[in-house]
Amino acid sequence: MQMNGKSPYKWLKTGDEFYSALIAAINSAEKSVRLETYIFSAGKPGDDVRDALLAAVRRGVKTMVLIDSFGSIYLPAGYWNEFKAAGGEFRAFNPLDLDRIAFRDHRKLLVCDSSVAFIGGFNITWEEAGDGVSRGWCDLGLRLTGSIADELAASFDEMFKMAEFKIRRLPRLRLPRLFGRRHEHLPPVTLLTSQPGGFVSPIKNALMDDLRIGRSIRIVSGYFLPTRRLRQILRRSSKDGNDVMIITAGKTDVPLARYAGRSLYERFLRADISVHEYMAQILHAKLIIVDDIVYVGSANLDNRSLNINYELLVRIVDPEVAGEARRIFDGYLPHCQEIDPDLWKKKRGFWEKLMERFAHFMLARFDTAISRRQLPKLR
Repeated sequence: MQMNGKSPYKWLKTGDEFYSALIAAINSAEKSVRLETYIFSAGKPGDDVRDALLAAVRRGVKTMVLIDSFGSIYLPAGYWNEFKAAGGEFRAFNPLDLDRIAFRDHRKLLVCDSSVAFIGGFNITWEEAGDGVSRGWCDLGLRLTGSIADELAASFDEMFKMAEFKIRRLPRLRLPRLFGRRHEHLPPVTLLTSQPGGFVSPIKNALMDDLRIGRSIRIVSGYFLPTRRLRQILRRSSKDGNDVMIITAGKTDVPLARYAGRSLYERFLRADISVHEYMAQILHAKLIIVDDIVYVGSANLDNRSLNINYELLVRIVDPEVAGEARRIFDGYLPHCQEIDPDLWKKKRGFWEKLMERFAHFMLARFDTAISRRQLPKLR
């Protein structure tokens, strides 16, 4: 897809590239800036981003910031005082309360002037600054222009309105008007969202529709714990002769998540699915490619992203975008260790297998049970 001879999409493959582009977009904004993130950390590049936001406010740009209360818990008190005093609008999503702590805003989004947007896995934190190989976590972002930026701005506004939970009920996002259409009737660029369990998920439904018919499937997910139905679809696809490859984390900031993901390897390997662990740095990227379809955004292919968190993905049908995404996937492989089916069962001892089962229970069952227990208190 081309717009005025230029692609409306630009992949941002490193933290250095992403934060530089993010700050440049804020500095160029003339009317509005909307920033939403799960983690915002003090220091570089966070302070530079905050300074750019403050400068935008001072030149008369309507500027709004939404961070998650739990994800950004270590941010110093008063960090946003100067920004707010200058006229910037700031909210922290779901102030900490044990009765509703399970439900987090995990979305990552910047929209400037409702015309240019940034999505992907990047938080605003020093840990992701770098190239993802020699330093900094491996992550991925996408810059978009066109009407999808306006849709993302509207989605931000909805989250911003309900951020503080001023009434004791769980806020619900309005489902996209497109929900309910089969994959073949979705437009070439579609915003998909998910929200806490018990509600219909456009992300899960679109993914299942596409994966069922995909001939070439590539998945990158730093935290990998797909639902039972998604696992069944992936295994069936591979057994039917389709090409399925997965890259997940060999190094991780959440060991429990890695153990839980590893508990599934044996079943995938038996289905001839190729599983790789990224070893150069901590893997935080989220990317799914199904033939000429690309999913990119904040959601991991795990239980929490699909059933508990507020998340967003953009689904893009474009051979050129998919081709570039496959090249990004292939670029990760030299930094990966492929899981050998013959060695996998032999190399793990009793305690490791026990940890895998425990981690799977905690993240697939216990986390879900706690979330479901909290839901009635918020309705």
